[in-house]
Amino acid sequence: MDSVEVKSFAAADEVNTSFNHATIEAVKVGGQRVIRLTLEPGWKWSVDVKPTVGTSTCQAPHLGVIISGSICCRHDDGTEKVYSAGDAYAIQPGHDAWVLGDEVAEAFEFAGMWGE
Repeated sequence: MDSVEVKSFAAADEVNTSFNHATIEAVKVGGQRVIRLTLEPGWKWSVDVKPTVGTSTCQAPHLGVIISGSICCRHDDGTEKVYSAGDAYAIQPGHDAWVLGDEVAEAFEFAGMWGE
């Protein structure tokens, strides 16, 4: 492997647009998968992903940074948090989430899976 490896999301290794209101792009860099999520206003996991995944709530962990917009996450234990541009987040399995407001939410995730 090169001592410096750079990949552009403009030429992502994977692009998934199969979920309503969402685009998922992934690159593999440094032996790791990095994901860019672009979630449109109106996106909600329980509406747009649940029918495909088939679980009652998202069972994937997430570790990332949101760079635009705001998302609300409600965990199965009732905990509810809003994360917005500039926030880093870690979410455990067992949650629903949705975009707040009229702005596109964009985030980068470094660990966990998203709707896969």
